[in-house]
Amino acid sequence: MAEHVEHVEIGEVAADAWALGGGASRRVLGIAGPPGAGKSTLARALVAELARRYGPDAAAYLPLDGFHLSNAQLERLGLTARKGSPPSFDVWGYAALLRRVVEEPGREIYVPDYDRTLHEPVAARHRVAPGARLVVTEGNYLACDEPGWRDARRLMRGLWYLEAPDEVRHTRLVERQRAGGRNEGEARAWVAGNDQPNGELVKGSRDRCDRVLGAVALESL
Repeated sequence: MAEHVEHVEIGEVAADAWALGGGASRRVLGIAGPPGAGKSTLARALVAELARRYGPDAAAYLPLDGFHLSNAQLERLGLTARKGSPPSFDVWGYAALLRRVVEEPGREIYVPDYDRTLHEPVAARHRVAPGARLVVTEGNYLACDEPGWRDARRLMRGLWYLEAPDEVRHTRLVERQRAGGRNEGEARAWVAGNDQPNGELVKGSRDRCDRVLGAVALESL
């Protein structure tokens, strides 16, 4: 759907996100994009900006990465070498939590995350407060036209795509793997064999997003 690439600042993005859905009691904004594009950084900055404007519980963060399968399940399924690919996520659990977020705006809802030190998902790291007006969710595959991902997409008022130059993403991804304990060669091999093909898959979903962001200045102007 979206073709024009926007370069904006966080204040503009926050205003647009807050306006989604008009007077709805709660709405969900999705941010899709390939690995290393900066999705989690943008989502966290957006939630922080909305908290600054409207109060600490106005918005909440819900990362897809919390729905990584555990290492034990990946081993069982033969997916250890494809960690981060679509089948390595509990997409139905993700869609079910999004449904709770939309349908239970008066309840406190706990949200899992992924711990890059433990290399495992962890429960209840984040929280959606009762009455939170906007929930920002982000992940690679939110715009993919496949079972499970389509179900999750229907629960979002808007879905934006964040892109970054391949060379920038590659550098970030290698640094991420180095920080996780791999040496330089292992990090580059993982990025080439896993993150890069995952990224190409995600790029194919770009046109199903409502808006494409090329760069976001994270300080309000």
